[in-house]
Amino acid sequence: MRGITFISFVSGAAALAVNHTSLPLEKCPGYKALNVKESGNTLTADLKLAGRPCNTYGIDIKDLKLEVEYQTDTRLHVAIYDANKEVYQVPESVFPRPEFKSGTALKKAALKFNYKESPFSFSIERKDTKEILFDTAGSELVFQSQYLNLRTSLPEDPNLYGLGEHSDSLHLETTNYTRTLWSHDAYTIPAHTNLYGNHPIYIDHRGKAGTHGVFLLNSNGMDIKINKTDDGAQYLEYNTLGGIFDFYFLAGPTPKDVSAQYSGIVGLPAMQSYWTFGFHQCRYGYRDVFEVAEVVYNYSKADIPLETMWTDIDYMNGRAVFTLDPERFPIEKMQELVNYLHRHQQHYILMVDPAVKYGENDAFNRGHQQDAFLKNADGSLYQGVVWPGATVFPDWFHGNTPSWWNGEFNIFFNPETGVNIDGLWIDMNEASNFCPWPCADPQAYAEENNYPPAPPPARTSNPRPLPGFPSDFQPSDSIKFEKRALTQSRQKLGLSGRDLINPPYHIDNAAGSISNLTIRTDLTHAGGYADYDTHNLYGTMMSSASRNAMQQRRPKVRPLVITRSTFAGAGAHVGHWLGDNVSNWDKYRISIAEQLSFSAIFQIPMVGSDVCGYSGATTEELCARWTTLGAFSPFFRNHNELGNPPQEFYRWASVANAARKVINIRYRLLDYLYTAFHQQTTTGEPFLQPMFYLYPEDPNTFAIDLQFFYGDAILVSPVTSNGSTSVEAYFPDDVFYDWYTEAPLRGHGTNITLTDIDITSIPLHIRGGTIVPVRSSGANTTTELRAKGFDIVIAPGLDGTATGSLYMDDGDSLHQPATLDITLEYRNGIFRMNGGFGYSAGVQIESVKLLGQENEHGSLRTGLVNGIEYRYNAEAKSVTAKIQLDLTKPNEVSFF
Repeated sequence: MRGITFISFVSGAAALAVNHTSLPLEKCPGYKALNVKESGNTLTADLKLAGRPCNTYGIDIKDLKLEVEYQTDTRLHVAIYDANKEVYQVPESVFPRPEFKSGTALKKAALKFNYKESPFSFSIERKDTKEILFDTAGSELVFQSQYLNLRTSLPEDPNLYGLGEHSDSLHLETTNYTRTLWSHDAYTIPAHTNLYGNHPIYIDHRGKAGTHGVFLLNSNGMDIKINKTDDGAQYLEYNTLGGIFDFYFLAGPTPKDVSAQYSGIVGLPAMQSYWTFGFHQCRYGYRDVFEVAEVVYNYSKADIPLETMWTDIDYMNGRAVFTLDPERFPIEKMQELVNYLHRHQQHYILMVDPAVKYGENDAFNRGHQQDAFLKNADGSLYQGVVWPGATVFPDWFHGNTPSWWNGEFNIFFNPETGVNIDGLWIDMNEASNFCPWPCADPQAYAEENNYPPAPPPARTSNPRPLPGFPSDFQPSDSIKFEKRALTQSRQKLGLSGRDLINPPYHIDNAAGSISNLTIRTDLTHAGGYADYDTHNLYGTMMSSASRNAMQQRRPKVRPLVITRSTFAGAGAHVGHWLGDNVSNWDKYRISIAEQLSFSAIFQIPMVGSDVCGYSGATTEELCARWTTLGAFSPFFRNHNELGNPPQEFYRWASVANAARKVINIRYRLLDYLYTAFHQQTTTGEPFLQPMFYLYPEDPNTFAIDLQFFYGDAILVSPVTSNGSTSVEAYFPDDVFYDWYTEAPLRGHGTNITLTDIDITSIPLHIRGGTIVPVRSSGANTTTELRAKGFDIVIAPGLDGTATGSLYMDDGDSLHQPATLDITLEYRNGIFRMNGGFGYSAGVQIESVKLLGQENEHGSLRTGLVNGIEYRYNAEAKSVTAKIQLDLTKPNEVSFF
């Protein structure tokens, strides 16, 4: 194309190549490298525009800087930015950079940076094999005022994963595929669109040749395209609306290594309290506190363990945050509900949205006084429309906003005078705005579209008795209700004169305009940051502020915060639910790939979907299957939408039965989960994993996203088709043991049909070579569970050995005074446990079970030997040592 550019500014400081014509990308001249200098672990160079500017989607920037850092043995940092540092960069206050110290990284580095001076291109090489992992040769680097373009070649038929958030397959498509990153309120999480969060990292898995990762630290909107050239050459291409090229290359060489190395950039995930791994229940549409209490009661009556009850925005007065509906959720009864839950070792969580109702209300008045809200260019408050009607939005960059946010939490969630919540749910933080662009009159739009929606009729008392609840939760006709600031330097804040509403390059945003159904992108946050550049950070900044708000009100315990919108690094602060999905089989299936991406790649392991589906009417079969699958998500919650039939597990006999069975399994495995989750928070090694993470050289596993590993030991193979009672499950060349029968199954790298799986069951297999600590039985609450003893299950591998671990602490403290962290090993017929026994668990190991034993020659111990009773099960081919081992010191048990 050729035409007149829409950018008319000239900035001497910006060193822009001013030319009023625009040329297609293939005519762009690229850059040439000058003044290349190598010093220790770094390489720097000047990059100079190599010819006539093309100005395709903005003005070409003439002078760039190249900076290469060998930061660790396995991490290489490559940054390309404007020489004057005026182009926006992700603020370090939001995303702290990993520490980099000069040392010997270059000598030991697994990766090597190569470059060509003119036209400039670079490649990343795996040093030991000389394999090229990333190569920009063949297309010219483009760095314009509102557009960046860089392309890397890829091998034929690559195995790529990541680039979230999306609801596409785990193994990314490689032909005509576009991943758009731009936070969007994505109701029903449609495939092939941008969703709530942004994670510009991909993993490139090359089987026996190894695995590497590529992370682009850039918060601007972008399209990442994966396709083939006309001559069939595979490539991946970045097209961003601004920012800089800020790459981190991770050497692996295994998938697990890449995940752990990524945690060194974005931060290790936050450890969660023991109780958070229990079962959670929610629904948008509980009409009043009586219905919430009735759900709690019904779970108890149905003998289905309920750990935590949640309430959606129904509790708010006119849908305004930091308010209670005085008729339907009066403070006195809310406090009674919370006290009841706490007395019964259960927990309570409420939702908070970022948008604050505009007008006379306490949260708005205090925030307005503290200058905490986003403003228009003329200084007036920016308004949009969300659930309460016309709203304002917190400016998370403003120095006063955190103290105002903390103050609202301290008032509304005060344990004496407010609602004493145990965790927090934050939503709508993309940020969502119901008023379509340009939203000239938010007040009128809200009125015309009935925001806030009318609440349901108020009830003066509960229509049904709830045994065990206070008297005012019982039927009665007489009960009545009573009613910090950032620098203003222009460095790294973004070039002036850009079109921040309609940039020349249009990303494939599902909402169309980048300002549609969100905060308008030409607003300037405190500190001088344009929303155009920082839009994708809004949710994660709210997440950090909310975690801090929760932590300061309960400083000694781990805060649970579950968010919808995320950015790279969010897992260090919060967990994530997968948004407003649909009650259908497609979303049931894709939930597996989604949670694998967040846990294994994005380092947000506290993740799960709305079990049984959020939108639409679920079915008994789908809900039963989803219940069994959801129990193997780190975050396990049933939630659905107003206007659809309620779907609590007790609504169907089969679903209730499925829930009782699978929650019993989940709770027996809870310390196994807790141990592996803790390991991820200390090493970055993921808990929930795709199959290729454990079998990286088996090409049959590379595209599997309907089976997964729950930790290193448990293979989960859910039924994924409507009306089916069987599943084709893949078993690698290894030995596995059926969870239910304990029978060994020898995998040979083929599919095996598992049959007769009723809707209350889910196939589970223990991988050979692992040891699994399980509680001796389930319980109604996690508090009760912690009083149960342990059974140790040994699943020998093909070489006859097995390993495992067990981590325990008090389950809640932010800083643990004492921990138990022990290794479990089976070798040469002897089970041993060693490690640190600082935490007193107060329970014992009650049995040690060894699987896969034929005992053909009677060599196994049976009967009473040295005070230990050994029981052999010929059908299961297992032997169990009944024993009482204290978890206070090293110990061992012999089986031969």
